[in-house]
Amino acid sequence: MPRRFRPGSIATVAATVALALPAHAAAAPEVLDPELAVRTAASGLDSPTSIAFLGPNDMLVLEKQTGRVQRVVNGVVTSTALDLAVNNASERGLLGIALHPNFPTNPGVYLYWSCQAPPPPASNPFFPTQDRCSLTPETGADTGDILAVPLLGNRVDRFVWNGSTLAFDRNLIMLRSFQHDGAPVPPGQGDESQPARGNHDGGVIHFGSDGKLYVQVGDLGRRGQLQNLTDGPTPPSDDDQFGGPEPDDAHLSGVILRLNDDGSTPTDNPFVAAGAMTGGAVGANIAKIFAYGIRNSFGFAFDPVSGNLWDEQNGDDSFSEINLVEPGANLGWVQVMGPLSRIGQFKEIETSSEFFGLQQLRWSPTNIADSPSEALSRLFMLRGARYSDPEFSWKFENAPAAVGFQTGRALGPQYENDLFVGAARVFLEGGQIWRFNLTGNRRRIAVDDPRLEDRVADNTAKFEITESETLLFGRNFGIGTDIETGPNGNLFVVSLSDGAVYEIFRR
Repeated sequence: MPRRFRPGSIATVAATVALALPAHAAAAPEVLDPELAVRTAASGLDSPTSIAFLGPNDMLVLEKQTGRVQRVVNGVVTSTALDLAVNNASERGLLGIALHPNFPTNPGVYLYWSCQAPPPPASNPFFPTQDRCSLTPETGADTGDILAVPLLGNRVDRFVWNGSTLAFDRNLIMLRSFQHDGAPVPPGQGDESQPARGNHDGGVIHFGSDGKLYVQVGDLGRRGQLQNLTDGPTPPSDDDQFGGPEPDDAHLSGVILRLNDDGSTPTDNPFVAAGAMTGGAVGANIAKIFAYGIRNSFGFAFDPVSGNLWDEQNGDDSFSEINLVEPGANLGWVQVMGPLSRIGQFKEIETSSEFFGLQQLRWSPTNIADSPSEALSRLFMLRGARYSDPEFSWKFENAPAAVGFQTGRALGPQYENDLFVGAARVFLEGGQIWRFNLTGNRRRIAVDDPRLEDRVADNTAKFEITESETLLFGRNFGIGTDIETGPNGNLFVVSLSDGAVYEIFRR
């Protein structure tokens, strides 16, 4: 199992490599409501990450490790619709799927995945052999070599569904993937001991009710402007050996992007004006951003009532978050996790001898601000941006993952339009599912427990649930990477670690 490295080496974040864990032997999944039950909707899958329903009892399931899009009908894998040649090291692989809003009239199927490239030579492992993969995706054999990826190895592509297979149509965007921050340039960064990594890739994609495609990208370990470091981690030097801190193509990370269905930039995006002021390739990237200041996330979803976007974010060792993400939101990373009012606890935990470090050594946690006002003053604010506190958080990292809403009343009226959140680790309740009820205006988390009036669960350690017991909905679901309401109205949970899709239904 992954562990936290002690001071003197690299701190491993709560969700790192969790998405590559093998199947775990655990008790059967269960929900706490005796009126509900769980059954297996599909099994025998290889590290499934996401699903998309083609119809009742008919779904496409992504396999992270194999790069295969499997068609599952009545619980059985009937065919492979596509087999991409993925780099599956760490949190890379075949990660996200979204059907066009007008599917099947428009047969577009969108995939977020990590392609591969020949690894660099051992004599100079700090620079990839390619900037990008070929435009047309390669299929076939996969690799777990963490260096066998181009600089821009994460990509979103549109494929066309013909009823049995997926055919490539176009690439929408290519995003940063390669990470080897032990490079000797720029000098003086202090990251010489950093190993190569492949984490914080994000990968969830969804169409909103506005018909736009939203793409979630983790920070990929970057420490530039989109991580709220205006002049980079050790000014005045670059972010890394590829430049920065400006969000050029190699540093467009820690964001949610909003794109048209053809990959172009919507003219009503929140930072179109800011991008125009900046100009060039950096300005074009800024115009694509819906929100930034994101550390890492394995899930977001749209409220079926309001259309608002909600996400979860993984902290390093402190302050997992549930966020209402509005257009132009700056969510604060790396300057703050959790509510601004808890900045002292954020710094105290991350600088403690038990947890010291924020993955990258080049920006030490000792740099964390000492007051809310100081933290706010440090944020990199694009024109039109505003800082947003989380709507809920855990004091110590709790490793949430998938986010999904229950649409309809199939589970009972008490669950209609509630928010459910899965787990990125199996340490807690065998892989828990949290349930959140939203307030009437759909803008806050509703709570009944007086301990949660401040919307912070003051748990006592990592992967511990003190003060959030009343939010626990299910256990033993393993690593839950997708939560969706199916065509029958039941709630479906993808378990990467169990190689299964589970269906929650009313008895």
